[in-house]
Amino acid sequence: MTTSTRTFGARLTTAIAERGRFCVGVDPHAALLRDWGLDDDVAGLERFALTVVEAVAPVVSVVKPQSAFYERFGSRGIAVLERVIAESREAGALVLLDVKRGDIGSTSQAYADAYLDPASPLASDAVTASPYLGFGSLDPMVEACHRHGAGLFVLALTSNKEGPEVQHARTGAGTVAGAVLGHLRRLNDGAEPCGSFGAVVGATIGETTEDLDVNGPLLVPGYGAQGGTVEDLRRIFGPAVRHVLPSSSREVLQTGPAVAALREAAQRGNDAVARLAG
Repeated sequence: MTTSTRTFGARLTTAIAERGRFCVGVDPHAALLRDWGLDDDVAGLERFALTVVEAVAPVVSVVKPQSAFYERFGSRGIAVLERVIAESREAGALVLLDVKRGDIGSTSQAYADAYLDPASPLASDAVTASPYLGFGSLDPMVEACHRHGAGLFVLALTSNKEGPEVQHARTGAGTVAGAVLGHLRRLNDGAEPCGSFGAVVGATIGETTEDLDVNGPLLVPGYGAQGGTVEDLRRIFGPAVRHVLPSSSREVLQTGPAVAALREAAQRGNDAVARLAG
């Protein structure tokens, strides 16, 4: 490993123990920029994103910028994203870059190089990825995680209404989602204290019969303003709740632009899930 002598799973476990398990999305929606009294331009993007980083990165374990909201401004937006990543890590937070990339061969390798290689200005602690070109298409990212001590969060059971069309489809051995979870379980086999290969499972999926314990982290969007509750997390995940990383964006970001208000909202989120695995 070139990034760290410790795996992402080990670093995440330490971060959660020290800072709690609440993950804050740094998602500069155009509507949020307007709510903050900012223009929907690069200057507004920069002011918004770096204010959020200043407020939350020193107090939460993980920040999760959604790349698309920076990409829409072109190269200048990507430059802001680079600063978000760098300044969040300098403040002690792990950065989970939400890019949901998925491709094959040399393109998949290029994504791995862009987001997981420490030599890249976009290098993050972990990324999200889509397995729906076949789980093996993610091999370059998996290998990069092993090499650099990074993490990968793979879409498994998402909350969007279109998701079940693919994720609930049945193969010879079960559902597509079940196959994805099985691959992650194998990648994390024997890892201590937690594997580095996680699943993305929505907080509002309702009931599921899938085994969600992959011995790795479970990124759970949809918590908070989107309707997911602590009770939902306990009900959906059962014993696997010990690995849950609840993620919220709007619930925190709508309290801005004051740094103190944003930080207080992040700390409230942490307090709400503090006993989740207890």
